[in-house]
Amino acid sequence: MSRASTRTPRNGTARDLARAIKTRPQIEVSGGTALTVLVLACHPEDTTGVDLASGTLVRVRVPWPEDHGPDLAPFDVVEAQLADEPERDDLAQPEAVTASGLPRHLGTLHGRRVRQLLHQLAAPLEDHVLGFPGASAPYWEFRGFRPSLALVVATKGPVLFRRIGDRSVWVRFGWGRSDNWMPVEDPQAERALDVARRDRLQGKDLAAAMGFKPHYLVVAVSAPRDGHCYKTVRALLPRS
Repeated sequence: MSRASTRTPRNGTARDLARAIKTRPQIEVSGGTALTVLVLACHPEDTTGVDLASGTLVRVRVPWPEDHGPDLAPFDVVEAQLADEPERDDLAQPEAVTASGLPRHLGTLHGRRVRQLLHQLAAPLEDHVLGFPGASAPYWEFRGFRPSLALVVATKGPVLFRRIGDRSVWVRFGWGRSDNWMPVEDPQAERALDVARRDRLQGKDLAAAMGFKPHYLVVAVSAPRDGHCYKTVRALLPRS
């Protein structure tokens, strides 16, 4: 474990801490605010989670050191101190805020509280995931009016697979009337294919390889890449 790691040797459950948090009608994102976040996905671009005070999806940009990558796991609970200027001006990612340093690991949270939170946050069925068709959109088309995060419950699938050409990991899933193919940026999903020694997993085989039955997909709009923002799947998650 790196000396820069945010994780401690098993802080235990964060159940009591979560119960003690004062609820707010909306997320507080002024400079210097401390957010208590239930982690859903951890990525070099940002850590996606739920602000436990307001029940709001948030993506926290964390300044990870060069010699140590993101090390938070789904359902970790962390405290993130926001920078004096949280940088909330990205029209493609209106939920994004910037942290002043590494988040502090407080414990983990599972059970009924998590199930209720995720159920409430699950995206209602629409024509398109995240409100726009296709796998990407030009950065200049975003106006800050649509979310850049969605907690999706697939109506068909998911099917996890590696593409033959570049060996990248993708997921295919149905959502309402749409058939979606998206790149996966979840190390646990990638390891599942390695462990199973398969290039395609679904149903019981996927559940066995991951250690749980995937119920939610954390779908996010990426940072601009060559002028476009892409839909990516940051994590496959169980019910809690």
